[in-house]
Amino acid sequence: MKVVITGISTILGRMLAERLANLGYTVYGIDLRPWKKAPKDIEIIQSDVRKKPAEEVFRTKRPDAVIHMASVAHFTQKFEERYRVNLESTRAVFQYCYYYGVKRAVFTGRHTVYGADPDSSLYRTELDPPLGGLTFPELNDLITADLYASSALWRYPKITTTLLRIVYTLGPSRRGTLANFIKGPVVPSVLGFDPLFQFIHEDDAINAIIIALENNLHGIYNIAGPQPVPLSILIGKTGRIELPVPQKWYPKVLGRFGLPKLFPGSLNHIKFSVVVDDKSFRDATGFMHKYDELETMKAFRYME
Repeated sequence: MKVVITGISTILGRMLAERLANLGYTVYGIDLRPWKKAPKDIEIIQSDVRKKPAEEVFRTKRPDAVIHMASVAHFTQKFEERYRVNLESTRAVFQYCYYYGVKRAVFTGRHTVYGADPDSSLYRTELDPPLGGLTFPELNDLITADLYASSALWRYPKITTTLLRIVYTLGPSRRGTLANFIKGPVVPSVLGFDPLFQFIHEDDAINAIIIALENNLHGIYNIAGPQPVPLSILIGKTGRIELPVPQKWYPKVLGRFGLPKLFPGSLNHIKFSVVVDDKSFRDATGFMHKYDELETMKAFRYME
């Protein structure tokens, strides 16, 4: 099977590409960023997904499937850049699939699109709407891309589309949204709040994406790993020190004193839980995570 991976130069993109190549897939990667020393059996096209060289991959290679991982979740990028990557690239990928007869499309989204607030149910299912933009406006481009991918389920009926809403990934690469938040030796929490954080080992996340591809799933599925743990436990078990900060001071200390830089809208995600129910995916595929919460946190543990 021929597979195109967009965003292949990310850590997870590289891991996925190498795993698929080892399984016998023919892998093509599209990314504006270079992948130095990429395996010889993986062809890399260094291009913006929206541009002609990327479209040429679909026209000339005629892939059987595409895994769209070209999205930006961190907020060091300017909004215009994030909008380009998250929405316009998603739209372009589905249009290429339609024009050139791609049969399978897997979109890797994020569970944070559900949003964090005190009135939501503890476990979000795929039937819950993505309302994260109401309290976290900086998520709107991610949510719009998610909604566009959701619309592909009926917009392009000849394409078997799978939308995966994956919880935070943790692992030895120490990359990702949650990893960026807890990467320093001191992690700020909001005084009086200790929400549940849900994560999955990056190796399990890769396995889940491959399983979704191979099972030819059609629909929206939450992807999670072990049981969620309180933020205080997450901080302690990864070798960090928790710094409880009163809520009114919290925005003022972010990005200072070695603490992570976050947007004001992220405050709700530090106060309240975003936990998903992944029963549908497990029932449909038999997926079982290999790494429990302690093993996953240990893999990320802070090292001098």
